[in-house]
Amino acid sequence: MENLDKNSENRLIEFFKRELGFSPPTTFSRRISASQTLVKQMDLYGKLNGHQGCVNTVEFNSTGDLLVSGSDDKQIMFWDWAAQKLKFSYPSGHLDNIFQARIMPFTDDRKIVTSSADCQVRLGEVLENGQIETKRLAKHQGRVHNLAVEPGSPYIFYSCSEDGFVQHYDLRSNSATKLFYCSSFTENKQSSSSSIGLNAIVIDPRNPNYFAVGGADAYARVYDVRKYQSDASTKEGSPFNTFCPRHLIGTNDIHITAVAYSNTSELLISYNDELIYLFQKNLGLGPSPFASPPEDLQKLVEVQTYSGHRNSQTVKGVNFFGPNDEYVLSGSDCGHVFIWKKKGAELVRLMVGDRHIVNQLEPHPFIPVLATCGLEKNVKIWAPSSNVLKPLPENVLEIMEANKRGREDHSRVTLTPDVIMHVLRLHRRQAQVYIERRYNREDIESDEDGEGEAYVLGFSDGEASEDNRISRECIIS
Repeated sequence: MENLDKNSENRLIEFFKRELGFSPPTTFSRRISASQTLVKQMDLYGKLNGHQGCVNTVEFNSTGDLLVSGSDDKQIMFWDWAAQKLKFSYPSGHLDNIFQARIMPFTDDRKIVTSSADCQVRLGEVLENGQIETKRLAKHQGRVHNLAVEPGSPYIFYSCSEDGFVQHYDLRSNSATKLFYCSSFTENKQSSSSSIGLNAIVIDPRNPNYFAVGGADAYARVYDVRKYQSDASTKEGSPFNTFCPRHLIGTNDIHITAVAYSNTSELLISYNDELIYLFQKNLGLGPSPFASPPEDLQKLVEVQTYSGHRNSQTVKGVNFFGPNDEYVLSGSDCGHVFIWKKKGAELVRLMVGDRHIVNQLEPHPFIPVLATCGLEKNVKIWAPSSNVLKPLPENVLEIMEANKRGREDHSRVTLTPDVIMHVLRLHRRQAQVYIERRYNREDIESDEDGEGEAYVLGFSDGEASEDNRISRECIIS
């Protein structure tokens, strides 16, 4: 109670400073947005209903007044999130679930790049007449989970894929360049390394020449784009730096689902069926985790760890929250949204965000507002509310213990390489059968043979009908 009174007093002082002119509006806004009292009062503001499949991606525009979302239904939707109304929507041209949708900066919100389980990267452009032109920019040989847009650039972005390749895009030329493929690390330098699938890519906001990727092993790799030439389509990537918790070095049964950079180049890494770790810029392992002798690895500083959630069934995101990245966000298999203080990793807010699983979380660029999505067919908006009586539910320890028990039980299961390959073959076979049946049923006309083809689409106003939902359940992969 004493801390609550102190926080309330501090907020009152900030209001007085603003009214007396001692605190500029922008400074006032940032200080209030970082208030732990407001974060503890985060509550459901509203739901954006309209998609007919699981929503996999959400992003605010640069001014924060619009939100874009993408879904298993292959639709892109623009929302007036404050009014909880759909502005317009359009079919993306993808043939499978949309994984990522990003608004290109300084394009008046008219250019949107998307990626999908169909291996394509596409561009949607709002024309002056209000129609939408979409076209394919490139195609990977694996599903494309993540795109990274260069800060402040209306032209440059990157994609990474399960095929292991990183591609570079420049919208001025409508071209894509394969920079390199990401290879596995081997302790024996004589043995050959293989490419690894990638789930995540993020650009360092303080130096856009650097970007980090994560995927099918325990190591987040940081690359310098200046090292790669435009014809480097088959080159093996050489990291500038690598990051991994000390106890995970050398493990083979773990992978990264998401990476995020703070405004001070801290790197946040979320692991499948493990925890979330925060690395300072100077805590890397160098170009290879096996370059240093074992005794030096034992001297590594323990990094900040965030726990309580579970990241097992889907490819979950992770993010920072607050004007100076004071908090860390994650979804969970238990359907909750977790908010920790970045410093000290104290859990300060736990909210039910989905009946099943929360996957992605996106903070508003200026104010304490948050958008989340998961297996439900809507986007949820969160904002401070006076209705929150307790920031943590009474059963918070039971929730966290159940998640921990699930992680530990899963870690006891050991699979031989033969079993793993068999499971992967079954998964691919089921996915192929599913796709063939769906394409035959919907009579979809593939554009796979037409590189760079375009077609113009009108867009629909208003909300989508609840009766027109896709009958199939969301696929967890």
